[in-house]
Amino acid sequence: MDNLLEFAKILLPAALVLYAMYLGVKTMIARELTQRQLEIRQRSIEITLPVRLQAYERMVLFLERIEPSNLVVRLNQPDLTAREFQHILLKEIRDEYNHNVSQQVYMSEEVWELIRSAKEDLITAINAAAETLPEDARAMDLAKKLIEDRMGKEADLIRQALKKLKEEISQTY
Repeated sequence: MDNLLEFAKILLPAALVLYAMYLGVKTMIARELTQRQLEIRQRSIEITLPVRLQAYERMVLFLERIEPSNLVVRLNQPDLTAREFQHILLKEIRDEYNHNVSQQVYMSEEVWELIRSAKEDLITAINAAAETLPEDARAMDLAKKLIEDRMGKEADLIRQALKKLKEEISQTY
């Protein structure tokens, strides 16, 4: 029995020391892991920040380029018919959109949906303006009709999308 008591006197302090070391090492490892995760997150932000900013810039440029007044001025060819000009406008909008579609991964779903809606709204407006014109209408007639229709419209989805995009940029950065 004395041997057992002597053994317990040695074993109990050794077990306490071992447990204390275990807790110390566990805390140190947890702290190190947290620090490494923070470093990885910081490096990730340093890498993705410029890419995200570039994505936002590209989408602002897209929205500005499809603004009807900018689109008409950039693509206007007076010798075209209204139908030919309609096809050129629609192709340009779709090409620009398809070129930038991958940028959606860098922005919120809400902003991306507004951008997509603005594009679809413009396509609808171009088609509606073209339908109201006679068959022999010229490109300039379609341009005038489109701009007049857009000026009379209260809700401009392109401007709304731009505003929301800029708000998201300012919140993110």
